[in-house]
Amino acid sequence: MSEETLQAEEQIETKETTKKKSFKRYILLVIILAVAAAITVFIYDAMKYQSTDDAYIETTTVQVAPKVSGQITEVYITDNQRVVEGDLVAKIDDADYIIKVEQAKAKYERALLNQKNAKANFNAVTSEINVAKKDLERYTNLYAEGAVSKQTLDSAQAKYDAAQARLTSAEESLLSNNDSKVADAEIKEIKALKEHAELNLSYTKIYAPQTGTVSNRRVEKGMYVQTGSPLFVIVPDNIWIVANFKENQLSGMKPGQEVDIKVDTYPNKVFKGKIDSIQRSSGAKSSLFPPENAVGSFVKIVQRIPVKIVFTEQINPEEYTIVPGMSVVPKIRVK
Repeated sequence: MSEETLQAEEQIETKETTKKKSFKRYILLVIILAVAAAITVFIYDAMKYQSTDDAYIETTTVQVAPKVSGQITEVYITDNQRVVEGDLVAKIDDADYIIKVEQAKAKYERALLNQKNAKANFNAVTSEINVAKKDLERYTNLYAEGAVSKQTLDSAQAKYDAAQARLTSAEESLLSNNDSKVADAEIKEIKALKEHAELNLSYTKIYAPQTGTVSNRRVEKGMYVQTGSPLFVIVPDNIWIVANFKENQLSGMKPGQEVDIKVDTYPNKVFKGKIDSIQRSSGAKSSLFPPENAVGSFVKIVQRIPVKIVFTEQINPEEYTIVPGMSVVPKIRVK
């Protein structure tokens, strides 16, 4: 093969190599531009949304405690049982409270009877003194005319004075049992004690104050419980989300905006919700010991603002178990 032929072949190979390199550069440039465009679109799209992983399911639990002390005789609930408001959940031994009710009733009835007897006695003494007064007036006139002796007049006077004394005593008794403010207050006090005893008796039956699920059950039959001691907790069906967004994420957020919600337990499911409200203070400001920034060692920290998010779709509890404390990631379109 001649030298000219070899040179021609080398030139052809060089041209082909150059074309291949140019094509590869072109493909690489296209790929770089496509990636850059995708990143730009992603960043632009991400700027329309705000999200945080500092979010969790929340609710207001109800702690059930007895209003009276005593021994538990019956328990009608089990762990994680669903109860309806008004369901009987436990009973306390009511023997002592029944006795107290009977004692209070007897005391109240005795006070009413004393009041009634005082009125009857006062009416009887009033009639008696009216008769004695008329007799005294008649004998006084007869004595003046000389028709009766001084002894008869004195006897009539004595009867009148005795009736007057009994009337005074009856008036005091009546005033102390009915008509005076003190007596009225005593009757009301005895009646209030009776009603209080009846109320305590009703408290021996413990009812569910709200519909929900039993949690943290600590009550068992035979336990002696004190007033206010926790028996169990009811977790209501109503749940929502508290999302703690950074303060620089709140721009553009307002109540009513739609929210995409992802629960960590169900990563492939997107639940729908909306912003209910935005707290008017940061989480730190709402704490028991809010920070004091007017000190020399101040360091600026980006604060987080709690945002309440509610579900707008009906969640089937048989399909999705969503309970308070679960972690979620809300995504809000703000632009």
